[in-house]
Amino acid sequence: MILVDTHVHVTPPDIIANWEKYTTNEPHFSLLSNTKNNKFATAEDVIISMEKNGIEKSVIFGFAFNDLGLCRYVNDYVIEKVKQFPDKLTGFAVVPPCEGAAQEINRCYNAGLVGVGELFPKFNESENWHEICETCKELNLPILLHVNEGVGHYYPGKTDVSLKQLENFITNNPKLKIILAHFGGGLFFYELMKELKEKFCNVYYDTAAAPFLYDKKIYKVIKTLDLCDKIIFGSDFPLLQPSRYFSDIEESGFTEEEKEKILGGNIKNILINI
Repeated sequence: MILVDTHVHVTPPDIIANWEKYTTNEPHFSLLSNTKNNKFATAEDVIISMEKNGIEKSVIFGFAFNDLGLCRYVNDYVIEKVKQFPDKLTGFAVVPPCEGAAQEINRCYNAGLVGVGELFPKFNESENWHEICETCKELNLPILLHVNEGVGHYYPGKTDVSLKQLENFITNNPKLKIILAHFGGGLFFYELMKELKEKFCNVYYDTAAAPFLYDKKIYKVIKTLDLCDKIIFGSDFPLLQPSRYFSDIEESGFTEEEKEKILGGNIKNILINI
């Protein structure tokens, strides 16, 4: 079994050293960076964590800044590190929904990146989102979206994007491969509805931050719903170490085949190169 972590954040060292100066015009980055649980990691930190946790491959990406120039900068860092550690790392590109996003996706694709995300949905900016989605479809790239549950306590980074908005987005992009972070805010439950299961044929859900959000019984629910083909392991490192997930997954009652799908097989099926 090849163990793949599909949700790993990296930050260039100079941004880590001077992160406060980037918060002035980046309210979401400021909000997350100022939290007590926030952590930054370089690509080298990821490699160290992988060796400790038995991870064989990680999908890394930078922060999706509002400033396209900053996104280019963190994308360049990801491109550089993927080339430096090709056997360990693969990468996604980040872009804001703005003019020039499609060109940046194409640039990163040509440089070897294999997906787009983690992006923060702003579906009111439909024209720019349409450009991003069409580019991903043309290049056969999956898009990873930050999604959260619409109920429960507030925490920094929790958005007001509704499940209905997500359904509309998925419906309008039937050929787009979509990974919804954080178990899709619970959207996976509605795959019990035949009409949505058909619509969601290209939708996957990652496990990022699950220990902070859900009881470990969520994995047994996944098994009961027969969704093991659609769950992708992601740790949300450096927020959480991959090892935080392993015992819960092991105790879930998954078969070895089901565990292999979640821990690496499913993401290998949707990425063009990993």
